[in-house]
Amino acid sequence: MSTKAAGIAHLTERAPQVSGAEMVAALVPPPQFDGATFDSYRADPAFPSQQEAKDLLMTFSGLGQPAAKGGFFRRAKKGPELKPGVYLDGGFGVGKTHLLASIYHAIPARRKYFGSFIEYTALVGALGYKNTVELFRGADLLCIDEFELDDPGDTMVMTRLLGELVSGGTRMAATSNTPPNALGEGRFAAQDFLREIHAMAANFQTIRIDGTDYRQRAIDGHAAVLTESEYERTTADAATRGLVSDDAFSAFVEHLAHVHPSRYIRLIDGLAQIGLRGVAELDDQSAALRFVAFVDRAYDAQIPIRATGTSLDLVFGEEMLGGGYRKKYLRAISRLVALTHE
Repeated sequence: MSTKAAGIAHLTERAPQVSGAEMVAALVPPPQFDGATFDSYRADPAFPSQQEAKDLLMTFSGLGQPAAKGGFFRRAKKGPELKPGVYLDGGFGVGKTHLLASIYHAIPARRKYFGSFIEYTALVGALGYKNTVELFRGADLLCIDEFELDDPGDTMVMTRLLGELVSGGTRMAATSNTPPNALGEGRFAAQDFLREIHAMAANFQTIRIDGTDYRQRAIDGHAAVLTESEYERTTADAATRGLVSDDAFSAFVEHLAHVHPSRYIRLIDGLAQIGLRGVAELDDQSAALRFVAFVDRAYDAQIPIRATGTSLDLVFGEEMLGGGYRKKYLRAISRLVALTHE
């Protein structure tokens, strides 16, 4: 395919830069959850924990009972005392992010933020720990999607940050596929950080949400794979309607190593479709994890993916799927299947 074709971009040629101010401005729910509410969350009657979680989170957001005098976040003297944070634990595709966005939209706070775990840690890297604490100090609500700890440094930074903010009155809501006491298991020497992990968990009321992956309910089988001719045709056709990308999978995965994950959202800025040629199984875990982070951003933006080669749900080998990052890979597979069928 000609690289001169109108409407076609190459992600390997993009080197996006993001300022601290832009990173802060982006701390809002993804476009697909702009209108997420508790009313639009459809609890599956086969899994009562979904309705139970919804009811509890409505109470946490001030919708389950009248707010007490003296401020929105102050609770009445009677009734159980909720912890300053709620932690939604469950498998992928059960609506955790929808519920998290519902909390964000339901609470009429003056200062509230919504971002992925990686966005918050990237902000600390860009602004420095002290400046990040000052930025969020006094905030009413912090929503953290996909709370996952991949290294001891993240453990220390996030537990310190959350501890300081909670002591100042900030409320927290987080989602994850792993209960807070189990963060880091199978990834690093978690026992060395048990005190920090448990201190963080003490600030959260864990809410378990069971269910099946809603993305798989209407889709059966693997991610869609195109032949070379189909890829050429669909890419050219899509390029007449908007900007689409076209990259060799191996070169693209290598390029991700040179772009900070907090900037992946800028890699796909303005795209109507992502194209990956010659997909193959990944054999490097660092590369695989970077690809997972990219998939998360593509899914947040709801950008369809068209690909040739190996089915995208098979890029993570059995050894990877059997390791400590299994849940991250399974979430990515679920999202890849959905995006290739968009």
